[in-house]
Amino acid sequence: MEKATISSIQMEELLTTEETPTENYFSYKDNLIGSLLAIFGHLIISIGLNLQKYSHIRLAGTKDPRSYFKTKTWWLGLFLVIVGEIAVFSSYAFAPLSLIVPLSAVSNIASSIIGIIFIKEKWKPKEFLRHYILSFLGCGLAVIGTYLLITFGPNSHEKMTGENIVIHLVSWPFLLYMLVEILAFCSLLYYYKQKNANYLLIILMLVALLGSTTVIAVKALAGMIIVSIQGTMQLGYPIFYIMFVCMVATSIAQASYLSQASQLYDSALIASVNYILSTTLAISAGAVFYVDFRHEDVLHLCMFALGCLIAFLGVFLITRNRKKTKAFEPYVAFNSMPGVISMHDNGSAVQPDFGSSFSYGALQSNDSLSEVYTPATLPVVSEEAASAYNALEHNKSE
Repeated sequence: MEKATISSIQMEELLTTEETPTENYFSYKDNLIGSLLAIFGHLIISIGLNLQKYSHIRLAGTKDPRSYFKTKTWWLGLFLVIVGEIAVFSSYAFAPLSLIVPLSAVSNIASSIIGIIFIKEKWKPKEFLRHYILSFLGCGLAVIGTYLLITFGPNSHEKMTGENIVIHLVSWPFLLYMLVEILAFCSLLYYYKQKNANYLLIILMLVALLGSTTVIAVKALAGMIIVSIQGTMQLGYPIFYIMFVCMVATSIAQASYLSQASQLYDSALIASVNYILSTTLAISAGAVFYVDFRHEDVLHLCMFALGCLIAFLGVFLITRNRKKTKAFEPYVAFNSMPGVISMHDNGSAVQPDFGSSFSYGALQSNDSLSEVYTPATLPVVSEEAASAYNALEHNKSE
């Protein structure tokens, strides 16, 4: 009887060890390494993007539209972007997903400061405070939010082996979460495509839903690569390649929707709203899939939520102060057309306005001169006039 009870207990322990991932552990060192890698990566990415933007600005108006390929500045920016992306990718292997995702606010902080110093036009000391007070206030709030995120962020770690990822993937909380996410995505996609609901919130919600799947795949891939480097090969598991395909596909779809949103709305508004929505859904995905907040108390949860809200407000203020880009309105430069009378205002070419004229670029309104452009027509002779003319010719002949 005792042997039977012992064997049943051993079977239960074996089943529980097979159905649950390996025991989680706490490591402030790993959290710090992951946070520093994420901050460094986002900072380097911001510097690289601004270097590429600086190269584009310097070569604006040149005959060759791809002349920036020949500059060292543009290639240096591309190199920094690649290094930064590698650092951010590696950070997911050390720290929880819910901690790494909000740290992308660092890129907004760096872009704001670099833009003020290098990209923006020259400013007067008296006008500096009035123009950039919101940017510096937003940077300060984002820094405070980042500090709270790192200090009170989740500290739950586990080895990203293939078995653990599969167990998380088939867990009922994540399956329920994926069902809700798929239904929400299909509903938003229906309104966006069929109902032509081109609202910014709908487009960026599609991006955020895809992004939550992307970060899950990124953390799985980064963790499995680190475990493989440490000596336990994980690249032979099919889940590794499934996650890789999922990461690539969702990233391409996100880029497509962001491109569509940038054609309809201001880039500063897109940046702030996208950060808030993507971060919120990514934290939710990390909490459900990787159970990031499993052992956190109420104080840490509240302070982490407060850090997120402060970072959201900071990013909103940073992007709020950016100047909205005006659409380019082409005009005809008449002084470049030899032999044509042009209108000038202090030597600058001006497009003439002729009120209700439908002609664009014309030198004078020809709408009232219809008789000049009326096509020539042959005279129309009626039947009575033709018969009278024939009778007159017959009498002359007699």
